[in-house]
Amino acid sequence: MSSARGSGRLVTGLAWALLLLGLWLWGRDVSDGPGGTSSPTTGDIAAVGRPLGVPLPPAHDPLKGATPRRVEIPSIGVAAPVVRRGLDGDGAVDPPPYSTPNTVGWYGDGPRPGEAGPALLVGHVDTESKPAVFYGLSAARAGQRVKVTGADGTVAEFTIDDVQVFPRSHFDAAKVYGPRRSGRAELRLITCGGTYDRTTKSYTANVVVSAYLTDAREAAPSKPPKP
Repeated sequence: MSSARGSGRLVTGLAWALLLLGLWLWGRDVSDGPGGTSSPTTGDIAAVGRPLGVPLPPAHDPLKGATPRRVEIPSIGVAAPVVRRGLDGDGAVDPPPYSTPNTVGWYGDGPRPGEAGPALLVGHVDTESKPAVFYGLSAARAGQRVKVTGADGTVAEFTIDDVQVFPRSHFDAAKVYGPRRSGRAELRLITCGGTYDRTTKSYTANVVVSAYLTDAREAAPSKPPKP
């Protein structure tokens, strides 16, 4: 943990209220590329943005889309179940409970992973006592893969093309939640970053990993039990 955490006690995760700022952008076109002001992320890893010279594959055509059941990011060791989440009583995205810190939440009123538009996956960075599912999200890099398995057995594979940190003071809802390219199937993975502000009891930034659909296939059928 960063020394900025003070006593080193792990603190509660994502600033969920920030997500509400961008919900109205679902399905709208934002033609500009990624941007925003970067700051230190969780731990000592800085956001890389979209580095020049990283070869990226062409986009795959959008799919029908399926309710996500599992997300995998092999490069940072994430393999987690996904559950549908909506809005809480305050109008913010309702995260998975802290009793299931290794579960990822999908904003179910937005696009499904693989459909045209940005699908939103959110996860805690830590709990009061230990790292949570997206603790290593700031270590993701352009060119790495994200696999989302749907309820229909399809596996939608996304390629990361951008990693950014958006301070709360410069949170740009259009660049976080809006599509990067019109008609493309995209994915956003979001957790908290920066340092923990004990006055406001929240993190100072959000880590936002963007990816786009590059492959899709049926899940391998399970083998029947031996007689």
